[in-house]
Parts: sequence; C-alpha cells; structure tokens
Amino acid sequence: MQNYKDLKVWAKAHQLTLKVYLLSKGFPKEELYSLTNQLRRSISAIPANIAEGCGKNSQKDLGNYLNIALGSANEAEYFLLLSRDLEYLTLDEHDALNDNINEIKAMLISLISKVRNKI
Repeated sequence: MQNYKDLKVWAKAHQLTLKVYLLSKGFPKEELYSLTNQLRRSISAIPANIAEGCGKNSQKDLGNYLNIALGSANEAEYFLLLSRDLEYLTLDEHDALNDNINEIKAMLISLISKVRNKI
C-alpha cells in the first residue's frame, strides 16, 4: 500500500480532471447527460483508479487498477477528440488537454511496467 498523493501521475491526472471539469462547463446543456457526463466520468476515473489501486494490498492489484486507469485515459482521449470535432473545445484547448493525457498515459505505462516487474 502506498499514498497515491505521492505519485506524480496521480497529481497530473487530478489537475487534468480539474481542467476538463472547468472547460466542460461551457458545453451545450443538451450534452449534460451524454458527452459532458461521459467525458467527466472517464477523465475522473484516471486518478480515482490510481488512488484505489494504491489502497490494495498487492502489487498485482495495483497493476490491475493502473491498467484500468490507462483504459480510462484512452476513453477520455476519444471524448476529447469528439468534443473538438463537435466544436465544444477549441483546437488549442484540445491540443493542450491531449498533450496532458498523452503524458499521463506514458507515465502510467511506465509505472505499470515497474509494478509488474515487482510481482
């Protein structure tokens, strides 16, 4: 077990979640229960699964939750693309968020590899 708040990847994912919540406030009201909700759910699942995995008693469990977080990052990446294509996000907003999510994905892949090597 470790403190998830000590992980740089968790901190970056948390900050990205805050940014996405702020930007998605401007999405059309008719998207509140569809795209807005799906994007927020998938983006917040990244730091949530990192936190949950850190609370488990085995490296195997931690690795599984980190893998789930990676899947959520891929899902969120798609919803960001969709938001851009629907013109709910500007190209600059999308590119900045996409750069952040790709950095988080790379960090997760590296951490998953380290955790699995300890099993």
